[in-house]
Amino acid sequence: MDLKLDSSEKKFRDDVRSWLHDNVPREPRPADSAEMAAFDRAWQKKQREGGWAGINWPTEYGGRGLTLVQQLIWYEEYARAQAPHVGTSFIGLSQAGPTLILAGSEAQKAKHLPAILRGEEVWCQGFSEPGAGSDLAALQTRATISGDELIVSGQKIWTSYAHIADYQELLVRTDPASRRHRGLSWVICDMKTPGISVRPILTMSGRLHFCEVFFDEVRVPLSNVVGGLNNGWKVAMSTLAWERGTAFIAEQVDLSRVVDRLIEEARHALGPDGRRAAIAHEDLAENLAAARAEVRTLRAMTIASVSRIARTGIPGPEASIIRLYFSELYQRVRKLALRIAGPNAMDAGGGSAGEGWGWSYIDSFRYTIAAGTSEIQRNIIGEQILGLPRARRSPN
Repeated sequence: MDLKLDSSEKKFRDDVRSWLHDNVPREPRPADSAEMAAFDRAWQKKQREGGWAGINWPTEYGGRGLTLVQQLIWYEEYARAQAPHVGTSFIGLSQAGPTLILAGSEAQKAKHLPAILRGEEVWCQGFSEPGAGSDLAALQTRATISGDELIVSGQKIWTSYAHIADYQELLVRTDPASRRHRGLSWVICDMKTPGISVRPILTMSGRLHFCEVFFDEVRVPLSNVVGGLNNGWKVAMSTLAWERGTAFIAEQVDLSRVVDRLIEEARHALGPDGRRAAIAHEDLAENLAAARAEVRTLRAMTIASVSRIARTGIPGPEASIIRLYFSELYQRVRKLALRIAGPNAMDAGGGSAGEGWGWSYIDSFRYTIAAGTSEIQRNIIGEQILGLPRARRSPN
């Protein structure tokens, strides 16, 4: 891919910068779940009304039908403008929406894609279970066919924003005789359906967006199956490919901004010896230089991925390289911030919500778990990219 923008792309970038400058909310994103959801919906609606939602989504479903390069420009400028975290809109915009575009029926696309772009639908992900987190193929939530309905029973966990979501991308086992990845189905589940109960989980970072979700004979229309009955593994892999590949571009750009901020703070903060600036300490200076180089490497990897997606239409297993690199670099940068901030780490702001570097570091641990743990990403890289022997797995 040629990294130089042509005249139309430069014009697009200038238009993006101008609109974001005039429209990015100045008030902080609320921490309360209900207020947060209302804020996110309003901000997404404003983007849609301004013509900045679904940059590369099909025009017939409310998108602009532009290129992936223009989508990349949007993400980069969005992060530079320090616009609000995508928050409760993330699953709909970065997983459910792209999955429906690839595998959904015309009726499913028409119903949900425009609503997602308008901020009218918040989605959550029903993949992980207590006994099937990183080993997604071991899931046990069952869906039996009864006429034109699925009857779902089981449990999901680590479901972000389930307590305020309208819909869930739900992965269930529809063939009771199946094993592992066979016999699964990807289903659109209305979270207001009787039989669904949600229990929020408080994390060690003090956040309350993870939930447990329980299904007690929940009836879901058979027409809500996406990509065909018992074909859910293939559909789910496309969902995860988007999450592991391009969904975190804005956060990658923000990470670059954080590194630049740390370099500036290191020029003024006292280092470990209490006498010199932190940046005067050779090890800290080397770590900061390495972090700056790594975020630029990450950007190059992402641009290469965007180039591949432009040719194939979907992220490949290479997306796991980006996800692994980003998540572990994110943690290293937050850990480095603790060393630079020193005793003030809990007070010195470092996160998107204005929390201290300490809280930001604690929250960073979820990045090497979500969308498949680092171990799972390494398995994918080893097996699907490097051609190494498959890791030993449980027969169940």
